Amino acid sequence: MARTTRRAMLAAGLATPMLATRGRAQAYPSRPVRFIVPFPPGNMSDLIARLLIDEMQSRHNVQVVVDNRAGATGAIGVQAVTSAVPDGHTLLLTSNSPIVVNPAVTPNLPFDVTRDLVSMALIGWTGFLIVVPPDFPANTLAEAVALMRATPGRYIAANPGMGTAGHLNTEMFSRLTGTRLEQVPYRGSTQALLDLSTGRVQFMIDAMTSSMPQVQGGRIKALAVVARNRSPLLPEVPSMREAGVPEVADFESLAWAGIMGPAGTPQGVTLYWNRAINELLQEDSFRRRLAQQNVEAAPPSGSEKLADLVATDLARWRQLVRDAHIVI
Repeated sequence: MARTTRRAMLAAGLATPMLATRGRAQAYPSRPVRFIVPFPPGNMSDLIARLLIDEMQSRHNVQVVVDNRAGATGAIGVQAVTSAVPDGHTLLLTSNSPIVVNPAVTPNLPFDVTRDLVSMALIGWTGFLIVVPPDFPANTLAEAVALMRATPGRYIAANPGMGTAGHLNTEMFSRLTGTRLEQVPYRGSTQALLDLSTGRVQFMIDAMTSSMPQVQGGRIKALAVVARNRSPLLPEVPSMREAGVPEVADFESLAWAGIMGPAGTPQGVTLYWNRAINELLQEDSFRRRLAQQNVEAAPPSGSEKLADLVATDLARWRQLVRDAHIVI
């Protein structure tokens, strides 16, 4: 096949798992693909990456290795990918915090996500829940906001770390509702949710992947999902539009997960993973496996969908950081 014809096929999205390298075809992937996850085990991104181990092995005979690189609110893992050889064998499977939240609050990061990464595929997302202790003296968000307005500074909010989506979501909520919440950062959601369940802290906005099991077990109480509509994963919890607080009716935040690679990665690699993920997203069995991890499967889409999400969310959080004078 002529090289120009091969490039035309790649551009049309009809690529086979073959890439042109130094004038000859080389199979991709030619060795195990390492997915760097910028979080410890148990995070949404980590759970999805481990689902892909089975799926890619059984469907494409491709070996996937998960490499957890936690630290610096995801920056360590992201930098490991941006500095990797762009041959498609080291990729990033991440949620939005290291890509659009951490860069918004942390100056002088050693990478630029819009320059040093390429988007490949959007996999899915999970919502955020507003949660309180089980004995909190309010059963609706409207009642909680009334209490917080009446006693400013009394209630302490936990977040899973400074510079995380939970941190900025809480700041956004506080600004929209005119409440004053003192935020206490934790190293992840696990200890924060434990302290919330015992009443050591009284408020938290946390991703459903970690908070939903605690809600279902009765250890904490959910007041609302941070979205305009109810979540199919927890349909009994009211949306922001139903919560009785007009100031937050349009407040929506999602924790999405996707695959990215270092800048300079061949287009054929992007097409390969975009096609592989979209095939999975059309399988009921894979969608069910995501739902079991409290993740809603995204509709199949091109790599530009993830790129657009990155651009939109990064602009939103940078605006909040400027307005609220947040400095990490």
